[in-house]
Amino acid sequence: MSYFSELGLAEPILRALEAKGYTDPSPIQRKAIPALLEGRDLLGIAQTGTGKTAAFALPSLHRLAHDPKPRNNAGCRMLVLSPTRELAAQIADNMRGYAKFLNLSVQCVFGGVPVGKQARALERGTDILVATPGRLLDLIDQRALTLRHVEIFVLDEADQMMDLGFIVPLKRVAALLPKSRQSLFFSATMPQAIAELGKQFINNPVKVEVAPQATTAERVEQYATFINQAEKQALLTIKLREGLAPDAGDNAEHGAIDRALVFTRTKHGADRVVRHLTAAGIPAAAIHGNKSQGQRTAALGGFRQGTVRVLVATDIAARGIDVSGVSHVYNFEIPNVPEQYVHRIGRTARAGADGIAISYVAPDEKPYIRDIERLTRIKLDALALPEDFQKQAARLPAPSRKAPAQPQGSSKPRGQQARGGQRSDERRHDRPHGERPRHDAPHGERRGEHGSEDGGQRKRRFRSRAPKTVGAHKSAVRRAG
Repeated sequence: MSYFSELGLAEPILRALEAKGYTDPSPIQRKAIPALLEGRDLLGIAQTGTGKTAAFALPSLHRLAHDPKPRNNAGCRMLVLSPTRELAAQIADNMRGYAKFLNLSVQCVFGGVPVGKQARALERGTDILVATPGRLLDLIDQRALTLRHVEIFVLDEADQMMDLGFIVPLKRVAALLPKSRQSLFFSATMPQAIAELGKQFINNPVKVEVAPQATTAERVEQYATFINQAEKQALLTIKLREGLAPDAGDNAEHGAIDRALVFTRTKHGADRVVRHLTAAGIPAAAIHGNKSQGQRTAALGGFRQGTVRVLVATDIAARGIDVSGVSHVYNFEIPNVPEQYVHRIGRTARAGADGIAISYVAPDEKPYIRDIERLTRIKLDALALPEDFQKQAARLPAPSRKAPAQPQGSSKPRGQQARGGQRSDERRHDRPHGERPRHDAPHGERRGEHGSEDGGQRKRRFRSRAPKTVGAHKSAVRRAG
């Protein structure tokens, strides 16, 4: 008899867990599930990749299955909020797997795709809704969704949701929820200020903490190379080419690279890194808030399938990248919010595997590394530059000036992603809230750190300020009448 059956979970849920090969719970699951089965509110703190989704999904599905109710039009019984599209999709996929043998429906809504299709899917209601805040409020504003029937409210990545400027949307959502509900907060980090704010949303919660706050994965080797900003790209290209070579094996300094995730601070910086890597013959793709949903899905799909070995991402877009086999994480630029470092390197060493995290530290980023080491209580091992670094760098090909080609599956160029009510939930949040813009950024990129507008967006903004023509005015009057 497994631990999950000892808890008394519904038999269809146990069958789904058996099909997935789940027998032993993770620490967060062992501590959280019993309290949630009792109907308690919960504040769970655990490292990323430790099974938080199952920790809230299993007891919630058990509760919904044991108290079956007809679906209410445009309603849901369980609402899960997530900061990014990728994480929302990942949670929904996991929920569907756990509910495989239950008569429960799961819907997922987020920005970047037509809102009308999502509204139609909710007409007859759903049992479980996974959503990003922006698209959730879009549907509510269009009267395509009501929250009056919600029994279970889950906020995943609570620190990010609150710290990324989602406070006002969260308060609005909380005001629309029934007072009598079960509320669950899960997060990898929980600074005191965020915990105090969380008290507005949860009532007398059980606190479950399975690891010291902001600890990094135990099986991740962490290194730092101190280098000038202008030399980072050459070093990254050299190391990736070395680790991705078919005969890499033990010849590479830190072993062969299966998949590598590279973090930049800005959207334009991510695209620039991809251009350099592609010119050097390294299959790479970028994922960030300026990409259409089709581009993001294609890039992530290629990364999962192994056709794209290197994924370059900004912090927020990287949420929900739960891909097995990420052997290396490169911090191309260092976050000055130290908790972001924890989330970044948590993308590797998942499910008991080993991982390597390497940070490229420019002189002005040394204070950020000190903050990270103070928070994690881990001293990063220093890595020297290769002896022939300058010679290897001089032989690298120059990148194309053109933007990276759109991955297959993308249907819209940049600048058309937010039309027709297609809210980009992360459009202002590719730089973590509170993170200061870098003043050494190349000319024209500082706006990008704040979720910059591309050319198409700027044109639309200026067009919206232009005076309307007489004909347009008359048309507007006829529509109003």
